Amino acid sequence: MFLILRRRHLVAGMTGTNFLNTPDGRGRSPWQKNIDGVQSAFDTFTIESHFTATQLHNLWPEASLHTQWPGNGSVGDPTFDAFFASTVPSLDSDVETAMKIREAGSALLDKIGPVVLLTHSQSGQHGWVLGDARPAKVRAIVALEPIGPPFINAVFPPFTAARDFGVTDIPITYSPPVTAPDDIAKVVVSTSFGTTCFQQASPPRKLVNLAQIPVLMVTSESSYHSIYDNCTAQYLIQAGVSVNHLSLEDFGIHGNGHMMFMEKNNLQIADEVVQTWIARTIDS
Repeated sequence: MFLILRRRHLVAGMTGTNFLNTPDGRGRSPWQKNIDGVQSAFDTFTIESHFTATQLHNLWPEASLHTQWPGNGSVGDPTFDAFFASTVPSLDSDVETAMKIREAGSALLDKIGPVVLLTHSQSGQHGWVLGDARPAKVRAIVALEPIGPPFINAVFPPFTAARDFGVTDIPITYSPPVTAPDDIAKVVVSTSFGTTCFQQASPPRKLVNLAQIPVLMVTSESSYHSIYDNCTAQYLIQAGVSVNHLSLEDFGIHGNGHMMFMEKNNLQIADEVVQTWIARTIDS
């Protein structure tokens, strides 16, 4: 999910038949794997066990706390079946995805900015990429459980290297400059439940463009992100980024998972956490 909030209007990525044609009857160019890259999609087990019915699978300690998904979160439940039908494939290459977003998103920001960026999960790194590419066009970033942690995948094996530039798969602006991933000296600061938390070795390089943008990071109580989002937040803070990392349970909001914005109390999260922070940060 990748959204742009402009003043009080919402520009959003959507799926469905509106992408297949235009109002004047022209067809949309099709995706071609030889040009646009190889794609893949989640199966029902992955969606159930990671997102919608985590309490039935208990793949991480906090998974049992999940109560807010509408319905039972499993195949055959009408809500789950409708949700699964709405999912679409994504590019296998995170590098290619980030490069395409940087090009297209930067062009969009040049037309409609300044904006507040709202990202979630896989699109989390795109907020950092676009904020870095167009810092004057981004007033704030709201990151709902952004992809992480730095440098390595976590919780679900295999724990492969990822996000070579810390929180992104493609270069962003550090000071002193980073010309290759090995320029970033990193150290392990903690390990827990399939998660290795890296920070930069001292003295850390600074993310000078992102340091100009206030960031809200939101983590739910039962998501697998509750294990490592703090590591991502601390990496950004060490690099000079102003991050306010909020956990929903600290607001008395319990039982949410990774898809918090689709769950039964989503308006409470939007009103009491996200919109309140935007108003205090942007509108004051």
